[in-house]
Amino acid sequence: MKDPLAAFLRHLTLEKDASPHTLRSYRSDLLEFVQYAGAGDAGTWLSDVDPRLVRGYLAHLHARGLDTVTIARKLAALRSWFRFLVRRGVLERNVAREVRGPRPPRKLVSFLPIDEAMALMDARLDGATRARDVAVLELLYATGLRVSELTGLDLDDVDRSQQTVRVLGKGRKERIVPYGRRAAGALGAYLAGRGAARGPLFANRRGGRLTVRSIHSIVRRSASACSITRRVSPHTLRHTFATHLLDAGADLRVIQELLGHSRLSTTQRYTHVGADQLMRVYDAAHPRAHAK
Repeated sequence: MKDPLAAFLRHLTLEKDASPHTLRSYRSDLLEFVQYAGAGDAGTWLSDVDPRLVRGYLAHLHARGLDTVTIARKLAALRSWFRFLVRRGVLERNVAREVRGPRPPRKLVSFLPIDEAMALMDARLDGATRARDVAVLELLYATGLRVSELTGLDLDDVDRSQQTVRVLGKGRKERIVPYGRRAAGALGAYLAGRGAARGPLFANRRGGRLTVRSIHSIVRRSASACSITRRVSPHTLRHTFATHLLDAGADLRVIQELLGHSRLSTTQRYTHVGADQLMRVYDAAHPRAHAK
């Protein structure tokens, strides 16, 4: 194999249908390891890579001040590349699998309590784009879409009669996500002014597709308008969507499907519950909660 890295990136493109962002990340991470190893371009150096070299690389990343999440991601990229090379017969074994990566700290998912979520949806937004911005907020909270998924929606992806959107998620996986009456009303008000022309569902003033950055700005302005002081992003609304469904009794596997997670373990991050929910369950269920 003349260029093992180029072959791997082609594999990701053609067989895994990886996004341009994913390809850039893999290429950057793996080139960094190649440079650390002092490798040439012939590819024969790979047979000399051993677990000690990989451990040294992780130590090098740690010394540079990289956080554990970033280091774990770079190790995962190495494992994927070496697994590909083992399958192609270039390597005998995946030495990166023999190296234990750093354990990322378990972060609590940030979400809005119901009263703040309602305030954000009802924020007084002004300007010519008010109907669009309200529809963006309502659809984010109603569907839990990733911001990139929302910007990628076309008008043809919306079934207004069924109140569903067809979403193309990570790995080009398609899923259908429903939305409720409030989102339907906001979307209807926006589309009444937008017209029935095909193309991006959410467009800027020039008619181009609304960007991820613009949606972040809409969410921040809305949070400021209703005096929410914490940092709120489109991803906060995705977390809020999942948390509120879970607190209301939705099955975890249903939430997994709605969010487009390939693994249930990813969805299980949302199994935290707030103090209010704990107290409601305790008061309703414990036989001595109200005993005198």
